[in-house]
Amino acid sequence: MTDTPSASSLIIGGAASSPRAPLPTLPPLALYIHIPWCVRKCPYCDFNSHTASPVLPEQEYVDALLADLDQDLHAVYGREISSIFFGGGTPSLFSAEALGRLLDGVEQRIPFAHDIEITLEANPGTFEQEKFVAYRKLGINRLSIGIQSFQQEKLKALGRIHNGDEAVRAAGMARQAGFDNFNLDLMHGLPDQSLDDALSDLHQAIELKPTHISWYQLTLEPNTVFWNQPPELPEDDTLWDIQEAGQALLAEHGYAQYEVSAYAQPGRPARHNLNYWSFGDFIGIGAGAHGKLSHPDGRIVRTWKTRLPKDYLNPAKSFQAGEKALTNDEMPFEFLMNALRLTAGVESRLYPERTGLSLESLAEGRAAAEQSGLLQVEPSRLAATERGQLFLNDLLQQFLN
Repeated sequence: MTDTPSASSLIIGGAASSPRAPLPTLPPLALYIHIPWCVRKCPYCDFNSHTASPVLPEQEYVDALLADLDQDLHAVYGREISSIFFGGGTPSLFSAEALGRLLDGVEQRIPFAHDIEITLEANPGTFEQEKFVAYRKLGINRLSIGIQSFQQEKLKALGRIHNGDEAVRAAGMARQAGFDNFNLDLMHGLPDQSLDDALSDLHQAIELKPTHISWYQLTLEPNTVFWNQPPELPEDDTLWDIQEAGQALLAEHGYAQYEVSAYAQPGRPARHNLNYWSFGDFIGIGAGAHGKLSHPDGRIVRTWKTRLPKDYLNPAKSFQAGEKALTNDEMPFEFLMNALRLTAGVESRLYPERTGLSLESLAEGRAAAEQSGLLQVEPSRLAATERGQLFLNDLLQQFLN
C-alpha cells in the first residue's frame, strides 16, 4: 500500500470554503464482513487478526454480526447491496452452515443485486473440497486465495501454514468446486528474494489461470513481528527490476493492471474493490470493521467497530467504536487517495457526484499536478500519469495548502 498521511491531518486547497451540495444520487453500496481469526498470526500482518482457539464461536459471532448490521440499517433503507466481501483473518475457517445462516440473515435485511459479487478470502491450508463446494452453493461466487509465494523457504520466512504444493492444489480445488472467478494473492520483495525467485512465483500463478492476481510488495508495518525484528529484504535496484519485469510478464499473459497492485483478465476486476477505490459506500460489520456511508443531504460518515473479538462478542459493549463525518477539508483527499490508485483514474464528474463539492475546489492543485507531470491533462478524467502512479504521495501533496 502507498504510504500516505492520515486524511484527518490534511487540508486540501480551496475545499474549506466550497459549499457542499446534496448528493444527486447515492453511490453503490457494498458490505464488508470481518472474521478475525487465523490458524496462526503471520509476522508481517497488521490486520485485525487473532489466533483461533480449537473451537470457534461461530454461532455467537454470526448472531453478533447480524445484530451489528441491524444497527446500521437505518442509514441504508431502500438500497441494495452490489457486493459482499468476507475478509479477515481467515473467513474460510468458518463452516458453510455458519456462513449460510449469515448470508440468509443479511438478505432478509437488505436486498441483493441480481448480479451480486460475493467474495470469500481463503488460505490454502484451510481448503477442504466438500466445504468449498458448499460455499459455492451458498451463492459465494468469487474466492481470494492467500498464496503469497509457492517457494517453501519464502513461505517459512513469512510464517505461512501451507506449502507450495498445497497452494497449487488450492487453485485446482477452487475450480473443481465451481469457482470460475478467483484471485491469487502474491507478494514480492520477500526476504532474500531474487528477480528469478519473484518471476518464478508469477509464472506459477499464471499457470493456474486465475481471473485476477493481486501482486504487491511486502512492506514492514508497525505493530508486527517484522517491524520489531526486520528481515533482510532485497535492495531497491532488485525491487525495481522485479516490479518492471513482473508487470511486463502479467501484461504479456493478459492480466491488465487496473490498480497499483491489482491485475485482471478482461471483465474480471474485483467489483467490490472498484467500488471502494471509486468512493462508493460500504457497510462494515465484524470486529474492527470499517464502513463509509453517504447520506442524501451530503453528509459522508466513516464508522469503525469494536476491535477485539472478546469485546465485540460482549453484550455489555457497543458494536460501534466510533464514527466521523468527513469535513469539506478532508473530502478531496479522501476521494483522491483512492481514485488515483486506479490506473485509469475516474471520470471527473464522479468527484462532485460523490463528494457534493465542485471541481473548482480542486482547480489549483489540479493545475500544479498537471504542470509537474503527475496528473494527466484530461478535463474529463482525474487520473495519474505513469510517473504520478510511482510518486503518488508527491501527487497528493499538490492538493495541500
